[in-house]
Amino acid sequence: MAGMDRRFDVIVVGGGHAGIEASLASARMGCKTALLTMDPNAIGRMSCNPAIGGTAKGHLVREIDALGGEMGKIADATGIHFRMLNKSKGPAVWSPRCQNDRDWYGQEAARRVMEQDGLTVLRDTLTDLLLQGKSISGIRTLGGETLSCKSLILCSGTFLNAVMHTGESSSVGGRFGEPASTGLTEMLTNLGFVTGRLKTGTPPRLRKDSIDWGRTEEQKPDEDPQPFSFQTRKIQNRQISMYLTYTNGETHAILRTGFDRSPMFSGRIKGVGPRYCPSIEDKLNRFADRERHQIFLEPEGYDSDIVYVNGFSTSLPEDVQRKAIRTITGLEMAEMLRAGYAVEYDFFPPHQVEHTLETKLVSGLFFAGQINGTSGYEEAAGQGLIAGINAALEVKRDGPFTLQRSESYIGVMIDDLINKSTEEPYRMFTSRAEYRLLLRQDNADSRLMRKGHSLGLIPQDVLENLERKEERVAEARRFLENERVTPAEAVLMADGRWANLPRENELLAQLLRRPEVSLSDILSLPRLFSDERMRILLTDREARERVEIETKYEGYLKRQHEQIQQFEKNEQVAIPQGFDFAGVRSLSNEGKEKLQRIKPRSLGQASRIAGVTPADLSILMVLLLR
Repeated sequence: MAGMDRRFDVIVVGGGHAGIEASLASARMGCKTALLTMDPNAIGRMSCNPAIGGTAKGHLVREIDALGGEMGKIADATGIHFRMLNKSKGPAVWSPRCQNDRDWYGQEAARRVMEQDGLTVLRDTLTDLLLQGKSISGIRTLGGETLSCKSLILCSGTFLNAVMHTGESSSVGGRFGEPASTGLTEMLTNLGFVTGRLKTGTPPRLRKDSIDWGRTEEQKPDEDPQPFSFQTRKIQNRQISMYLTYTNGETHAILRTGFDRSPMFSGRIKGVGPRYCPSIEDKLNRFADRERHQIFLEPEGYDSDIVYVNGFSTSLPEDVQRKAIRTITGLEMAEMLRAGYAVEYDFFPPHQVEHTLETKLVSGLFFAGQINGTSGYEEAAGQGLIAGINAALEVKRDGPFTLQRSESYIGVMIDDLINKSTEEPYRMFTSRAEYRLLLRQDNADSRLMRKGHSLGLIPQDVLENLERKEERVAEARRFLENERVTPAEAVLMADGRWANLPRENELLAQLLRRPEVSLSDILSLPRLFSDERMRILLTDREARERVEIETKYEGYLKRQHEQIQQFEKNEQVAIPQGFDFAGVRSLSNEGKEKLQRIKPRSLGQASRIAGVTPADLSILMVLLLR
């Protein structure tokens, strides 16, 4: 780094999914940005499953894209198996997911970071924080450099004082073959931050050629895969299949022989693991009556000889893992290339950050990703984007950027992190969003793209494409609300598939609201798709999907809009900064403690804090109205 200008507006520490989004957003907003990483070759490395999206996680990726982030574009460019999950259920839970070529994803992510104007990648390690009063002023590195900055974003992943466990053996490291980050936790606790300990894990990897694929169940990709990014016109990559098999009683019996050497059951692992992505030994312990568990075999790339064993995350001894794997159908001769392991690491309970992800103790210091107690690439990327935006806005001395839980899954996630205790790694689910029918993956562009454009992250032509799509949707919906079909035409559309046929002329919109009727049925009538407003839906999948959902669920959508209006009223009842909750005698003791710790900014936020009772809220309301 000799001769380098050591002054930056924003420094991002960590080159994982949070660090990528944070550094790109900051640089694209005009800030001179540095990305500090221990290994530039590890930028965007997929530590666990080489996949993006999934239930609710796919919503996060589409929101990141709508705001101008990069994860969706990288996933589209390197995806080898795309599927829309939960299509048999309602549209609120439809979630895109893709399997990616692991090496290709990391290379593509690194290329985009390296080529970004205004962004410098530095190979070094953070050793000290520099403060001016209670504000960040810079950092020192292991390489002896002093770098100044106005905003600092920590995206440390699972590396803080990290220890990897397999059976009775342990080693220091945050990921296979990579060292832990030491000293940063202690620096932050010396500043007054509270820390905790969490755990995550990864399964064994198998050699592809050692698997009997003919004895497993093929899982084919979607025939016409939907991209994550609203800017990707079509997925061009060749799509390949994934495969399904199951554990059995013999598998479970062998796994149990290693429980006495398990670091999880012996107490050597103190950190709490993710409840909704448990290790195989945790599944056996919690669901003892289950006769089998699903195992997905996922090739890690077109040319890779490595297969990821999804559903078999474990830290049991290596010999037990090998024996158990070989009892599974199709894996009788499987060669284990690498044993599964658990990683235990430090995190900082996120009640210590604002909704901008700036810390409450140190101005200009932001936390993003697993340092806040989350689990998953998508959750990390969403936080990284919000932190990068707000770090840049702070440099520019512009107002903060936050998302409400009524307008995005990203908003739900950050609000949950701050207001609810983080006793295990946080994972996004559709059930966490009370307005999920409005927060669908298909309309993320309409919800958020104008915000991304106002920040300078969404180009003008992309916004214009959105506006044209919205006009097509509006025109088609007006057509459906005004055009009628005759009973004879309905017979043609039904083609013998509808239980009840209309006996008189009926509005198309009313007909479409029937559960058994689809928009494809309506478009099958030549008279209808000859109209320009309807014909264009045949070639615009996103507009067609939006028209059908918004017509079918119009009543439910209206009800959720009304609920959001009430939500916004409570959000507008502001709580003054520095309000002394501890001094309000009539509040419950738990309410006082939680309110004083989190320091909510509105009555609405106070209502979502675990431990704050309805009586506490009534007392607060009276005090605030006075």
